[in-house]
Amino acid sequence: MHITNCATVAELNDLAANAIISDLNSRPASLLCAATGNSPTGIYQLMVQRQAEFNANAITLLKLDEWCGLPMDFPATCEQYLQRYLLKPLAMSSFTGFDSNAPDAEAECRRIQEFLDAHQPIDLCVLGLGQNGHIAFNEPASELEPHVHLSPLTETSLNHSMIKGSGYALKYGYTLGMADILRSKKIILPVFGANKRDIMQRLLEGKISTHLPASFLWLHPDVECFYCENDS
Repeated sequence: MHITNCATVAELNDLAANAIISDLNSRPASLLCAATGNSPTGIYQLMVQRQAEFNANAITLLKLDEWCGLPMDFPATCEQYLQRYLLKPLAMSSFTGFDSNAPDAEAECRRIQEFLDAHQPIDLCVLGLGQNGHIAFNEPASELEPHVHLSPLTETSLNHSMIKGSGYALKYGYTLGMADILRSKKIILPVFGANKRDIMQRLLEGKISTHLPASFLWLHPDVECFYCENDS
């Protein structure tokens, strides 16, 4: 993992956007797997501003994870986030993602796994780092699932700003597994803010543990982590 320390979040966003656009141009028909949440938002906004620099129509977008049990049009879904920040402003036509309100969760996991198996490897995967070290909804545990699955959510994830106060009693999240993520050709990991300092320090120790799922990124040959310890 290559760590780039940034003085400001603006610098982080700029450097990460540069890396993503450069990689998309090196593989124009990329399968791009995209995280949601606060960490990548500024990066996606820069990509929209700079969309003339790459061919968004050639990209296939894959949703990294999703809250299970929310209506698909609920504002807190990963679906609505991606529609707002990537799909609509970039007029992207090729998109596959979990149905947050699928009637059969196991069948939904199989559907996404079948898509992934048919299109692997992911060319570029944009991740976020959870405050407890989770990657997507691969939560700290004694064991980690390798492939697409329905994951029990920890208290940390259930207190995420996306769904806190939503009024829905959520228990699970759909997610790609760690093996699916680690097969990606390239991974971008933006991390910033005072609330991520402690978990980032643990990650920087370089010790690999299922209780810190993000630590498995040390096993990948091409991870670029852009880190700013500040909130702005």
